[in-house]
Amino acid sequence: MPVPDLLPVVVLLQSLVLMALCFPSASMCPKGCLCQRADPVHLHGLNVTCTQSRLKEVPPGLPVDTVLLRLDHNQIGSVPDRSFHGLRLLRELNLSYNAVETLSEGAFSGVEATLQVLDLSHNRITSVHKDAFSRLKARVLVDSNPWHCDCALQQALQGMALNHEAAARVLCRSSELRDHQEGRPLLAVDADLCNLARRTTDVAMLVTMFLWFSMLISYVVYYVRHNQEDARRHLEYLKSLPSSKPHDVTTVV
Repeated sequence: MPVPDLLPVVVLLQSLVLMALCFPSASMCPKGCLCQRADPVHLHGLNVTCTQSRLKEVPPGLPVDTVLLRLDHNQIGSVPDRSFHGLRLLRELNLSYNAVETLSEGAFSGVEATLQVLDLSHNRITSVHKDAFSRLKARVLVDSNPWHCDCALQQALQGMALNHEAAARVLCRSSELRDHQEGRPLLAVDADLCNLARRTTDVAMLVTMFLWFSMLISYVVYYVRHNQEDARRHLEYLKSLPSSKPHDVTTVV
């Protein structure tokens, strides 16, 4: 009895296994995204592309072996804390051309050590936490955002020691400086915006204390005058009462 040739079956099984490894199943890939092996030969990591997918938030359930994540040209409005926590192989993150307005301290928590490129250009970012970039070693792109230059942003740029070129591209759309010029680089501002903010706070506190003290003095004056008027009326009332003469006392002996 002839033995069936198993070689075609083995080759088919190997092909199916290879395809499963090289092209992850749809259930592993977020909706609207395309997931492909970054290195089909050695099978190291995934390239996850979610460009122009009409996303309004960072998609949940990203593959843990993502090395490249493209979220550009969407409508993502915020980056919550720990959005990319667990992506320990992530090297490049593209968030350009979105609607992000601000960044918190923990926006990129968990990927500080591996991230090499972070693109935040062409968003709506006006403010960031002072430590938003301090732990990042990545090259950060932050140009073409409507920055409001304040103390926190100045501190954040000071923490971008490895990104001096990127920091130099931060242009002030608005500022706390009176002589602010739109389009002026923040690094060209000589003033310490943190001291300016503290001085502004001190002045506001002094004004508040002065107003409170003035209100207190006004109340005391009103209270004293009101009591004086009551006392005067009471005295006039007593004076208006008929005086009572003592009766003669006859002593019976």
